[in-house]
Amino acid sequence: MTPPPPRKRGTVRPGAPITPLRKLGEIRRAQAITTYGVGSMIAVDNESFVIAGLDTWDVSRTRTLWEPRLTRVTGAHEFKLPPAVDSEDARDGVRAARFPQLYSCPECRELQYYSKFNPPKDKAVCGACERDLVPSRFVMACVNGHLDDFPYWKWVHRSFSYGPGEAGSVGRCGGKLRLRAEGSTASLRGVVIGCTCGAKEVSMEGAFRSQALRDLGIRCTGRRPWLKDAPAQQCGEPPRTLQRGSSTVWYPVVHSALSIPPWSDGVLKALGPHWNNIQDEAEDEAEIRAYLKVAKFEKKNRGLTVDDAVAAVLRAREAEAEPPAEEHTTLSPRDLLYQEEYRTLQRERPEDGRDELQDFVCEPPSGDRTPDGIGQVMLVKRVREIRVLHSFTRVEEPAVGDTASSSRRAALALRKPDWLPAIEVSGEGVFVRLDPEWLAAWEQRPQPQERAARVRRNHEALLRERYANSDRPVPPSPISPRYLAVHTLAHLLINEWSLDGGYPAASLRERLYIGDDMAGFLIYTATSDSAGSLGGIVAQGEPERLTSSLESALLRASWCSNDPLCSEAAASGADSVNLAACHACVLLPETSCETNNAFLDRVALVGTPDGVVSGLF
Repeated sequence: MTPPPPRKRGTVRPGAPITPLRKLGEIRRAQAITTYGVGSMIAVDNESFVIAGLDTWDVSRTRTLWEPRLTRVTGAHEFKLPPAVDSEDARDGVRAARFPQLYSCPECRELQYYSKFNPPKDKAVCGACERDLVPSRFVMACVNGHLDDFPYWKWVHRSFSYGPGEAGSVGRCGGKLRLRAEGSTASLRGVVIGCTCGAKEVSMEGAFRSQALRDLGIRCTGRRPWLKDAPAQQCGEPPRTLQRGSSTVWYPVVHSALSIPPWSDGVLKALGPHWNNIQDEAEDEAEIRAYLKVAKFEKKNRGLTVDDAVAAVLRAREAEAEPPAEEHTTLSPRDLLYQEEYRTLQRERPEDGRDELQDFVCEPPSGDRTPDGIGQVMLVKRVREIRVLHSFTRVEEPAVGDTASSSRRAALALRKPDWLPAIEVSGEGVFVRLDPEWLAAWEQRPQPQERAARVRRNHEALLRERYANSDRPVPPSPISPRYLAVHTLAHLLINEWSLDGGYPAASLRERLYIGDDMAGFLIYTATSDSAGSLGGIVAQGEPERLTSSLESALLRASWCSNDPLCSEAAASGADSVNLAACHACVLLPETSCETNNAFLDRVALVGTPDGVVSGLF
């Protein structure tokens, strides 16, 4: 991770040494998608930076990932691994820009822009006191993704009498800001801002109120510091005060897809770099053969022949040309993607010994017996997932059910790129489909419907609030008794299998398939290397182990250490979209859950102790 080069560029004489870019630190490639993606902030020692936009990334040497099904969802033509500095002489990686710009010195207590401290090169040190500088703890952001330094001057001079055209002009008083942190308290009241002009000192207490900045006449500046030379945008949203290290500063919008047949075949994987050219230039079988011979396909991919490649291309084109079923024509690209995976996971796909590059292997367990309430179990012995960073939001987390593009999702680049950053993860998993007749009989009962309606009302209120200033219709809430039961069961089995399968819960993920004609989930490993295929999870899908783990999971769910408060809760969790679910019984690490631990209710599975509400099992 390196900072962007200075804007002023001089000429370099032939033979003159090239000044290497400063290396700030290291992050894993997966973190460039999920944790430290474009627009997020990262702390490095006593400095703070924002990850720069895709315009500054050099991906000319990174591998291209190929997944046509994700192209339909994201609109991107290619997916690239984030750049990595693989050797000491490599000069580039993921770029970063200094943010926030405001720093303070713990010795002289001055609060000003970083450059005004006259720090030594590549060191965040006060030039006068020789003490390490401290980046501002607070920033200002809005729901449209804009980000700026906290307006300390306006916060202190709230009673300043502005002249014509001077409203909010920083430094008009001629004084210098001072920051004092009182050690007697850890609250915001202990962070005091003053000015040498004589203005009354003001603490940061109350700065986090939703209307605090708006009440002082402070408006969103429309800044996008992660995009180089980006002009400020007009924005009417009220700005909010946020902690620099808060999770609310950056919420990634990530799309993912499993590699399923025919796209999981090893031949098509080898054809990935040539696919766009084949689609554009080769219409029939003869032209495909001619292109592959010119591209020296057999020489570059030993063990694969042109005949294999041509047959794979024709199969893929046939699959693309197949019209979707009539009931699926109104589905969004993301919903259609999940429908395709759900149908594929129910079909056997044994390992082909001839195809060493096969990315999808799905087989039934050795026995036919399944526990009551479970309709089908499939052992996914090999699976590959592509995860793509599409955009991000600030202040408000993207609402579940909002699959349409939103104006509140910030851009990753100043100009829309034809590629997006992505990673691939390989591993194993178990697919579980609930018995449709068992499920239908339970979800028609009034008690499950009443509990699901309670969660749905809270979710719909949240969606209406998010779309209050939007011209788009509010999407419907997907919450139903089926949703609560399937989702909660996936959580219970992840917790159970983390004890028996050799993986911690944070290394497992769920993939939910819930709809009018879907009721299942895939639990799979989420590691980005070969350690994701140890066989421990696949073994949990065998009939005897599944029966044992399901009984144990339901027994644990029947009582929580927080009962009766947990089981009798009318609403719980963020935004009140959970019922009987807490960290002692159902919740998982957020990386393991598709919905960040929302829409859960263990009573939907085990009922209440008094039997008034019946559970699915």
